[in-house]
Amino acid sequence: MFKVLVSDPISDLGIQQLVDAADVTVDKKPGLSEDELVAIIGEYDALLVRSQTRVTARIMDAGKQLKVVGRAGVGVDNIDLEAATQRGIIVINAPDGNTITTCEHTFAMMMALARHIPQAYQKTVSGEWDRKSFLGVELRNKILGVLGTGRIGSEVAKRAKAFGMEVWGYDPFLTEERAEKSGIRFSTIDEIVRNADFMTVHTPLNPETRHMISRPQFEVMKKGMRIVNCARGGLIDEQALVEAIDQGIVAGAAFDVFEVEPPAADHPFLTHPKIIVTPHLGASTVEAQENVAIDVSEQVLNILRDKPFSNAMNMPPIPPNVLNKLQPYFRLGEKLGSFAAQLTDSAVEEITVSYSGELAEVDTQPLTRYIVRGVLAHHLGLEQVNVVNSMHLAKERSVKIVSQTSHESKDFTNLVTVTLRTKKEQRQVAGTLLTGYGPRIVQIDKFPVDVTPEGNIILISHNDKPGIIGRVGTLLGSNDVNIATMQVGRHLVGGSAIMVLTVDKVVPKETLAEIVKVADLNSAKEIILL
Repeated sequence: MFKVLVSDPISDLGIQQLVDAADVTVDKKPGLSEDELVAIIGEYDALLVRSQTRVTARIMDAGKQLKVVGRAGVGVDNIDLEAATQRGIIVINAPDGNTITTCEHTFAMMMALARHIPQAYQKTVSGEWDRKSFLGVELRNKILGVLGTGRIGSEVAKRAKAFGMEVWGYDPFLTEERAEKSGIRFSTIDEIVRNADFMTVHTPLNPETRHMISRPQFEVMKKGMRIVNCARGGLIDEQALVEAIDQGIVAGAAFDVFEVEPPAADHPFLTHPKIIVTPHLGASTVEAQENVAIDVSEQVLNILRDKPFSNAMNMPPIPPNVLNKLQPYFRLGEKLGSFAAQLTDSAVEEITVSYSGELAEVDTQPLTRYIVRGVLAHHLGLEQVNVVNSMHLAKERSVKIVSQTSHESKDFTNLVTVTLRTKKEQRQVAGTLLTGYGPRIVQIDKFPVDVTPEGNIILISHNDKPGIIGRVGTLLGSNDVNIATMQVGRHLVGGSAIMVLTVDKVVPKETLAEIVKVADLNSAKEIILL
């Protein structure tokens, strides 16, 4: 018999399959302190939690029989993943349980926005019969721009088409072929901003997506746009949005999320007549709460019975001899993947990882998982991608993974090369570990460099002409951006070259735009490696 402890309030229906299982005993004991959990966890094979219980290393140390910790929800920041991995305890979550409920909330907000429902309700119940002030618009024949066509965004697109809307979609992993199959017009953010009547965002929040819709976008936006955000606070610049509404650019907005939650009492969204707000209700339905519990219960049962399972959040056990060889490269691999992802400008179709030298002697699949995680997490967010689900998420997005090995390595004991192929380009970055120096990037495309993969990096492509380095340095200095290190890679004097600058802070977009205008300079990208 397996024993399962449920230490947070979880839907009875959600865990019914565990209760009904002939080989499982379930104990529900919500509200236990860490000391109380430590005292009893030793007799349990599985632990189910939501967000209240903090599953610490101390609890897992006491769980001598503990095989799995299940989180009935998405985030696992209340579970010590590293401690679980070290002890061979599998941590799983339920990422799909709130897909439909968040999608439906998005659509509810969009319809409420189109027809002024909250404002009309408020006036009606206050005693006013005002039919003239709330002239709305139909969804039919309108263009809906969906920024982020993953699980939730694609479900929103399906429902929008049923309402007769034309759907334009953008996603870092959306290809023209996939868009066509889904009945979505393959678009850029700029095209959506300039043409859509409604816009909804469904992307993770990261440095690249933070304020993805801000003043520059509002300046060129189609007048009368209506905006919905049920994803993450911070994707849309809140202050810039208020200004755009007041200027008559945006007709209205509906937000379920805020940059700071709960918002301050004087937040302009709370009193603006053209903005609808709800208190982060995207996943707040009976069905969603049941679904996440059902999903995680099923996976717990599979793990206890040694059956195939999904949605694991931590690394499966690796043989000690392999782990000793690969572990020093895990951080390097993830950084190479992230760096390569930030080089590309369109959807990645293929990731090729080449291992040269001594690494070719061991099974490099665990390291490949870290590299793929680095590529995907740049767009999907670290909380959504981990070393267990990275390969699955790549397959789900039709990204082909190719792994190659060679015992020969001319200049380094070991060399890891990551090549990303899109429909428009191929970009490459290679790295190694240098004794005494740690992880280093030693090649970007075909140019040799020596760069520490961390912090804020500016990658500049230019013609090898006198004075360019000085002009770029002067420009950055005049914008209060301090250069920490500088590298130049070239093959021929006077030919194509790259400049790699590490700087002390995030570079303003306006400054990058100024850099691109320097004579003989072809492009400038900011690479952020957290």
